[in-house]
Amino acid sequence: MAAAAENSPLRVVHTVCSHDCPDSCAVLVTVNEDGRAIKVQGDPGQPVTQGFLCGKVAKYLDRVYSPERILYPLRRRSGVAKGPLPKGRELESFERVSWDEALDSIAGRLQQISDEFGPESILPYSYAGTMGVLGYGSMDRRFFHRLGGSQLDRTICAEAGGQAWNFVYGKKLGTPTEDFKLAKLIIAWGANIHGNNIHLWPMVEQARRNGARLIVIDPYKTRTAALADWHIAIRPGTDVALALGMMHVILREGLEDKAYIAEMTHGFERLAERVREYTPDRVAASTGLTAEEVEQLSREYATTRPAAIRLNYGMQRSDNGGAATRAIAMLPALTGAWKHRGGGGSLSTSGAFLWNKRELERMDLALDSPIGRPARVVNMSLLGRALNAEAGEAEVLSGGPAVKALFVYNSNPGAVAPNHNAVRRGLARPDLFTVVHDLFFNDTTDYADFVLPATTFLEHDDIQGAYGHYFVQRSKKAIEPIGESRPNVWLFGELAQRMGFTEPCFRDSAEQMIRQALAIGLDGRSKNKDMKHISLEDLEEKGHIPLEFHLDPQGQPFLPYTNGALPTPSGKVEFYSEALAAAGQDGLPDYVPPVESRGAEAAKQYPLELLGRKADNYMNSTFANLDGHRKMEARTRQRLEMHPDDAKARGISEGDRVRVWNDRGEITLCAMVDGAVPKGVVAARLDWAKLSEGGVNINALTSERLTDIGAAPTFYSVLVEVGRI
Repeated sequence: MAAAAENSPLRVVHTVCSHDCPDSCAVLVTVNEDGRAIKVQGDPGQPVTQGFLCGKVAKYLDRVYSPERILYPLRRRSGVAKGPLPKGRELESFERVSWDEALDSIAGRLQQISDEFGPESILPYSYAGTMGVLGYGSMDRRFFHRLGGSQLDRTICAEAGGQAWNFVYGKKLGTPTEDFKLAKLIIAWGANIHGNNIHLWPMVEQARRNGARLIVIDPYKTRTAALADWHIAIRPGTDVALALGMMHVILREGLEDKAYIAEMTHGFERLAERVREYTPDRVAASTGLTAEEVEQLSREYATTRPAAIRLNYGMQRSDNGGAATRAIAMLPALTGAWKHRGGGGSLSTSGAFLWNKRELERMDLALDSPIGRPARVVNMSLLGRALNAEAGEAEVLSGGPAVKALFVYNSNPGAVAPNHNAVRRGLARPDLFTVVHDLFFNDTTDYADFVLPATTFLEHDDIQGAYGHYFVQRSKKAIEPIGESRPNVWLFGELAQRMGFTEPCFRDSAEQMIRQALAIGLDGRSKNKDMKHISLEDLEEKGHIPLEFHLDPQGQPFLPYTNGALPTPSGKVEFYSEALAAAGQDGLPDYVPPVESRGAEAAKQYPLELLGRKADNYMNSTFANLDGHRKMEARTRQRLEMHPDDAKARGISEGDRVRVWNDRGEITLCAMVDGAVPKGVVAARLDWAKLSEGGVNINALTSERLTDIGAAPTFYSVLVEVGRI
């Protein structure tokens, strides 16, 4: 798309929103003759984007041209201690340096640390601040593999649910977004579709116009729950009990799909034996539903065709998160819902995008590192413990050296990591060398030795898949980088050369790496599975191309998990997992009460369950500093949402300042007494610590306890007490 109109000085460039959202929207950026972006809009030709953007990205130019952006490399001034800095006064603690000076200094310090403590004492920390294939993981992986730096186990968001889904199906696929409009029943299970999966919402609405019902299972009354036909306010962390209870009713009444089970599944007899225990009365006692509601939900789900479950990652952030995901994922296999177009379910479609990561990430470079092997792995969800651990602490550091350097990009661990107070203690260590690559001063840059300016998705080239649809998309650079900001590919390539790494791959351009990700062959087309019809030239011209199986050339719909061998050990949908059993875990899903709720003394001391919710108008911690987005969050920002009964019992009224605490920390908020949470549950939104009263956010209350599967954080298994100030 070269021009907005014939003879117009304006250009329209196809980009892709790279923020951590299943929609991965195609974005058209209008650029004027001065090279300035003046408009962003959804691409009407992209079947999922459908011409509109969410409220966050519709205001994206406020972010791109924000006067608060970091525009050049910065070094902490000599003698300035690490720690929280007042918003707007951060520059006082840093001095401007050139890119050459910054890169030379960083490379020299990393080499010194590597020589003295070993390269594994250097820890990268990144996640999905950008979902672009290059920006998420390419040149950075090459750099740290060759350096010998510790590898990061990126567990903080989706690992528990992702691994759990794969234990059932072997690969993350799901009902196409476009097919949800054909459903007659949609269950949004822990999924706030209207808040953070907005491009699925038109499909839901079309289905409802055609007679479908929407059921929302969520402890919190989200935007989606408020619009549902039936909102089930389940107790946090009890989802696995409800799913097993539904199976009990389905099997008791003979509503299962016997043919699908016989052909496509493994371990049915064992599952049937397990769910006999989960009577509606037992499930009701755990979940807060009535036995009649358990029965009604089970029958409605099992007898409606097509029925689809939109499962999201919120409910897997509990002690039972893996078991819950497994159990819910099994429901469409038990009822044969996958056989019906518009039925089935979706957690993520990311398993469909088989990029050529071998060439992109170059794990083989680890063999040329000083340690001559792949480095140890550190779990990002244990960052607080890792930064405060001594050398040789095997549980966190695999018996290796203490962390002496931290390189942060695509993430803001000072806000988002669990056990916030421990993370801050670690970041404040005078001996920890910290580099942060970001767009704005945030909770993590306050502790950095060097702060490097990063680009937005408008300012660099990339390629992208999605975890909510099946389109490969090309994101073109629409404008030149603002100030001296630079993308990840450039940064780590330049740094590698400063470190003396001579391998040619560190000089690859973004275009070369896009070709590598697609595995472009001599015929000009991709060699990746389900991408062999894609050429880079076609992708450049069209902007987005569906994966091969989603093209539907013979008019046949894509129905995942309905034929052939699945990539599981048995080749079938696994109700019972031999792999989990061999690892000493339960081969079947089971409900185990959350750890903090088991002890009567703990429950008495901290009787309220805390939901640390993500703000509807931020993306995790992204956008939290922008005035326009903060205004959209004004109603619930820095509020503690309480049930009227819980507030009354503590003498708390609307607007009162309250203290929320447990053994790990405390925060101060204002009470918001409404009907958004059930009795016994309180909720607060994630925000930047430096923009919160007392300089701490809700992660001061979360722990580093890990989930049953995937070693992921248990953000939603937290007990607290609340008192009026």
